[in-house]
Amino acid sequence: MDRWPVVKLGGLPIACVSIEETAEGFVARALAARGGNSRPFYSTSANGQVIAMCEQDRRFAALITEADQIHADGMPMVMVSRLHSARPLPERVATTDLVHAVAKKAEKAGVSFYFLGGTEEVNRRAVEVMQAASPRLRFVGRRNGYFGRDEEDAVIADIMRVKPDILWIGLGVPAEQAFVSRNIDRLKGVGVIKTSGGLFDFISGKNSRAPMWMQKAGLEWAYRMWLEPRRLARRYLVTNPVAIYALLRNSE
Repeated sequence: MDRWPVVKLGGLPIACVSIEETAEGFVARALAARGGNSRPFYSTSANGQVIAMCEQDRRFAALITEADQIHADGMPMVMVSRLHSARPLPERVATTDLVHAVAKKAEKAGVSFYFLGGTEEVNRRAVEVMQAASPRLRFVGRRNGYFGRDEEDAVIADIMRVKPDILWIGLGVPAEQAFVSRNIDRLKGVGVIKTSGGLFDFISGKNSRAPMWMQKAGLEWAYRMWLEPRRLARRYLVTNPVAIYALLRNSE
């Protein structure tokens, strides 16, 4: 498989790829892995919250860098790359956009999905929305994200029973990275794993995205904070300064 250049942003090796290139890579890797017993290709994402967490917690930073690929899911990262990097990022690879780009290609190639995460209602609705948008997209399974460590074996068994080509995991940060770290070697035969944060909340319509002008300006965090001030105000007020400092200090 082709490799991609990386850019150091906030101390993390960020893949310098577009959404379209990423979607093509996911489908190609998923098809190449079929019928085999190889370790899944593991892709995750970084935004301001993740960069701040990596800056403050080395153990979490180690979890993130276990991934084969890290996307920039934040416009400030793209902006900093344009100021500091010899190879600026082409665009933000937001998982909420990426999933639809992958679905369109997966539909044509017969590549299958599995959604793991969210509440039962959110998970079910997310699958329905995806299949309405891409009628020939094949889902081989889904499961909500409300399970304990004592149920993890059963979750893995269900995934391995159907062996999806692409497994989307939306358990939230850092739970989803920890889940992958614990279980990736038990998921051999799955083509691609993509950690997805709150993706299913957005697909299902539970959460709305910011207007496009706010997304392009790197202000989606402000929109989300306005919608959920009690849950997110303190997080952003604490993490944003740390993330900005890390981006300016440790990018090249």
